[in-house]
Amino acid sequence: MESYNSEGEYIESCKRRALLPRGFLASTTSLTFFPVEKKVPDAMKMNLSLILLKEKSPLFAAVFTRNAFPGAPVRIGKELLSRDRVRGILVNNRIANVCAEGGVEDARLILAELGRLLECEKYDFFPSSTGIIGWKLPVKDMISSLPSLIEGLQDESIFPVARAIMTTDSYPKVRSFLHGEGRTVGIAKGAGMIEPNMATMLSFILTDVKLDREGMREMLHRVVEESFNRISIDGDQSTSDMVIFLSSGKVECDSVVEYEDELKELCRKLSEDVVRNGEGVGHVIQVTVINAPSEAIARGVGKAVVNSPLVKTAIFGNDPNVGRIVSSIGDFVGNSLAGNTELAVSPGFIRIASGLLFMERIAIRVGKKMVFENGVFKIDEETEKFLSDYFKDCALDSEGKRFPAHDRKVEIEIDLGSGREESTVIGSDLSYQYVRENADYRS
Repeated sequence: MESYNSEGEYIESCKRRALLPRGFLASTTSLTFFPVEKKVPDAMKMNLSLILLKEKSPLFAAVFTRNAFPGAPVRIGKELLSRDRVRGILVNNRIANVCAEGGVEDARLILAELGRLLECEKYDFFPSSTGIIGWKLPVKDMISSLPSLIEGLQDESIFPVARAIMTTDSYPKVRSFLHGEGRTVGIAKGAGMIEPNMATMLSFILTDVKLDREGMREMLHRVVEESFNRISIDGDQSTSDMVIFLSSGKVECDSVVEYEDELKELCRKLSEDVVRNGEGVGHVIQVTVINAPSEAIARGVGKAVVNSPLVKTAIFGNDPNVGRIVSSIGDFVGNSLAGNTELAVSPGFIRIASGLLFMERIAIRVGKKMVFENGVFKIDEETEKFLSDYFKDCALDSEGKRFPAHDRKVEIEIDLGSGREESTVIGSDLSYQYVRENADYRS
């Protein structure tokens, strides 16, 4: 179990994990600007970050949001996947550059200047932006800051970038592992608007391990599907989500199979870090669905539970109202699966394309305690007290957290009793602080 007694202790652990792999440089700088869309009394702050390969590399992969209104960086990034080589990633926070007039052109102007200053091509860099949707980038201010960004390049740590890309995040997120003589490090940002369907928010993974280009891309898709695509904070999929994976190719890979397992574990830890650091999160909720007719149904049931506002608020209040869990499962089965049914829902079961889902076979455990079995609740005074105490023991500070005090989760297991597939989804509760943060986000 990972636990930290202070913010300083957590930050030091991140810095130890943040060593850059061979062949990479990183830098951050900041600037101030006045948005054209809104009059503000004081200049706003923006951070710029640069992740730079010392040499162009053909070894890169990326996955992007499926939101139908993607930001300019997502549109440009998809085009870059067809290039032979890339040089790095330019990241800004504060403004997401989504559907702003001239947003693609603005991003390309900044990238072109970066390429000129580094004496390489303007199409050598992935742009990445996070923050307010709809506002224009302060292009002149950003271009003016590029020389200081380049001047600050160093080959020691990715930690300054992990901190600079934050928006409403309370603390930076860094994970790493060693593979033979090689090193892989990953960072992520994200605290709200989290319901990935490809990747998550912004996440950048750097390695010096040499991988096959196409195999690297297939690997990233598989890893993302089993990590970042299994989390949800508020059910809103961002317009700017992306995961970018770069390799300098300096170290031979000992085992591709083992490397993929290690990368999957890194991404699972990062994705859970994102949930634990979510806006106003007071509880992390882990829903494991087993014995399902299909993996898609297992994942759908899990997402239905973690995305239910009634389940979220009950857990936030340490209220063992397990009826809300059963209700959310029934909602998903009876409505979301309707287009997949061969027969109408009947008392006791629903026939779906992949088999029968018998409602009376469903068993639910919370904190390993059985609360629903054979179609009826298993609730008494002792169970109610156990669950309330269990929720309290798993609670985080939803308002003042500056570091992850513990890694405990509210664990819910749902046994559908109708197959062999399973899926684990991680989500969060819904607090007063989440509403406050999002109500005041642009104020």
